[in-house]
Amino acid sequence: MAYASKTTVPVEKTEAEIKAVIRRYGATSFASFEEVGRALIAFEMQGRRILFALPLPSRGDKEFTTYKRGYSEYKRTENAAISAWEQACRSRWRALFLCIKAKLESVESGIETFEDAFLAHIQMPDGKTVSEHVKPRIASAYETGSMQPLLPAPRDGT
Repeated sequence: MAYASKTTVPVEKTEAEIKAVIRRYGATSFASFEEVGRALIAFEMQGRRILFALPLPSRGDKEFTTYKRGYSEYKRTENAAISAWEQACRSRWRALFLCIKAKLESVESGIETFEDAFLAHIQMPDGKTVSEHVKPRIASAYETGSMQPLLPAPRDGT
């Protein structure tokens, strides 16, 4: 079951809460927008631009247009399909809020540095995130087996 799968908090309220929490922790700017299939949240903090891309479900996904009862599958009404899709969107936005707030609290508590907490989401000058730059290299390292050892080699005489 997805986080906050029964939340009634509107997307707009969650978006405002995200904006408020990042401001409270020192963000100097904030932007958000939605397009088909995703929402983007960007903010600047500690000299870095952070970008979160939140995948959003498609209204036409089968999980929203149908439901199961026992072994049978039924078509939802248009209103029921929209309601199920809206619930999934609210749930994802709440999960994003939890993620961002947890990272900020982790930094505030000294568990990790800002850059460690947000590394994957730091936007580089070319517009891509660190994650977008690094993921192909990680996949290649695992495919080719050319990885650094987990522990350094022993020193001579020790």
